[in-house]
Order: sequence, then C-alpha cells, then structure tokens
Amino acid sequence: MTSDPAAAAAPLRIILADDHTVMRAGLVALLGSEPTVEIVGEAGDGREAVGLVERLRPDVALLDLRMPVLDGVGATTEIVAGPTSTRVLILTTYETDADIERGVEAGATGYLLKDATREQLVDAIHAASRGETVLAPRVAQRLVARMRRPVPVTLTAREAEVLDAVADGLSNGEIGRRLFIGEATVKTHLLRIFAKLDVNDRTRAVVVAMNGGLLQRR
Repeated sequence: MTSDPAAAAAPLRIILADDHTVMRAGLVALLGSEPTVEIVGEAGDGREAVGLVERLRPDVALLDLRMPVLDGVGATTEIVAGPTSTRVLILTTYETDADIERGVEAGATGYLLKDATREQLVDAIHAASRGETVLAPRVAQRLVARMRRPVPVTLTAREAEVLDAVADGLSNGEIGRRLFIGEATVKTHLLRIFAKLDVNDRTRAVVVAMNGGLLQRR
C-alpha cells in the first residue's frame, strides 16, 4: 500500500485486460479493497482494452501479454501512441527474452509477473502512474543479462568471399580479379571485415573468422 497522501485522496483509475475471466476476477478481488486504486473497467482482449482507454482515460492500464483479437504488445503500442496519458503495466506469466523485449519496446512502463504480491502490484501501479519503470526482479535480471550478451558478428556473402580469398593467399589485385571487383572495393571490404572482427591484419582476420565459424575452409 502506498503512503502517497495525494494518491490516497484521489484513487488511481485503472482498467484490467485479460482474456481469462478467472484471472480478471482474481485481480478484482486482489485490488478491490485497496483504497488507493479504483478499477473503472475490464476487458477480455487487447482491442477492447484500447477502446476502454480511449473512453475512460484511466491512469494505468493493466494488460495481459497474450490475448485474442489484439495482444498486449499491440494494445500497448496503440495506447502509448494514442491521445491519452495512460501508462501501461504488463502483467503476465511469460518471462522469455523475446516476450520481455517486445513488451518494453512497445512502450510499457512496467512488466510484472502474475506471481506478484498484492503489495508489489499496488506499488507498481502507483510507480507506473508516475512514469517510473517497474520490472519484476527476474525480468530485470534477464534484461541486464541480455544487454551484456555480446552481439554476434556476421559477415556478408561478399565479405566471406573476400576473406576466403585472403585465406588462399591472394593479393588484393588477385582477389579483385577472382571476384570481378575493383581493388579499391576489395580494400573497402577488408576494412569492414577488420572492424567487425576487431583485428588489424589479414592473417588475424582469417584466424578469428575460422575460430568463430564465420569462414568454412575445405
């Protein structure tokens, strides 16, 4: 329960959207006795949720991620782009990297899992209404881990051909003749390859590419 006196004087108006009626009923029961929150509408799909937001202009929309007609990501995108100042808080059972990323990129202010306690949920609703980012601990950990994960290096088909020719011991001129491109173009490809592989010479580029599985040699 929040201690914000302003919130206590004027309950936050929220809507709930979940295609499972039992889950919606559970949320209503969970939040119904909370004096700082007022449930002003319920929806069974994302399209209905967007309509409720446009009509009721709640402070916060609590959305399930996977719903029929329009899912939580689609509804979030439309709500955020719409004329209201409604914040979106996703409440779901899904915590895969792809699901989390889709929800955050759509503009959701928060992402909570359905095992959140009543106190956590109420605090998250108030934080979201203030525009503060709210993430369940497990969700935050996954996002941080994903951000720290190195970005995979890829070579274009032409870059792979150039590097393969380098591995064959060809000079820039010979590579150009093999691939029917100018020597200046070969140099440009090599510079891009060096930058991608973070190397400074041709031999190191071949070694790094082969170790990384980017260059297949018979």
